[in-house]
Amino acid sequence: MGNRRTFTLGLGAALAASRSLAKELDIGGQFIRPEDITIGEEIISDFERVRRKEGRLWAEGYTQSELDDAQDRYDLVFPPDLVALFRDRRPVLGYDWRSDHEEIRAMLSWPLEGLLYDSEHNALWWPEWGQRPETPEGRAELLTQVVKAAPKLIPLVGHRYLPEEPHEAGNPVFSVYQSDTIYFGADLAHFFERQFGVSSRPWPEQIKHIRFWSDLVERNPVVGSAF
Repeated sequence: MGNRRTFTLGLGAALAASRSLAKELDIGGQFIRPEDITIGEEIISDFERVRRKEGRLWAEGYTQSELDDAQDRYDLVFPPDLVALFRDRRPVLGYDWRSDHEEIRAMLSWPLEGLLYDSEHNALWWPEWGQRPETPEGRAELLTQVVKAAPKLIPLVGHRYLPEEPHEAGNPVFSVYQSDTIYFGADLAHFFERQFGVSSRPWPEQIKHIRFWSDLVERNPVVGSAF
């Protein structure tokens, strides 16, 4: 595996990870070396902090007005199954679309930043992008255009994302860590079943293809989905 950016954990998660004797730590489905971990302040909203103390996986949902405001603020269109879920309930460990503005903006930028990193440090460059520019600035400009032309990714939990397009139910969920991109759920329901460890559904033979992001999965030399 190529170079990876430093993975910063919240204090509680980092301390828990430090107790492991494994050479690589399985953190949210990603294998991270202990030397790549730095301890950072855990970023959670007051709303989430209260719900964690209550031991809840789900919190009350959003109003339609709150969802409309969130989509307007971030220039997103939530697929109908995400809207239906968020109207009913929302995951405590996810982002609060009413208040976690800094965190959400950071995660909206995360996929592009990771690919830019790989273009410089892990020789990421696809033939269809044309000749690789000689300068970092040129490579960044071209790759930014490629990613901006792809469907937007909506952050769900950590670096798990639901694609905005197509604007319909049943889109797969991706785990995006630089170009190491895999499927983490065949659809939204399958993702949360797996996220909370209750899924018994097998992976379908065919997963909906999402422009660019599914291509990243298919070109991942390691694995295409987190079985």
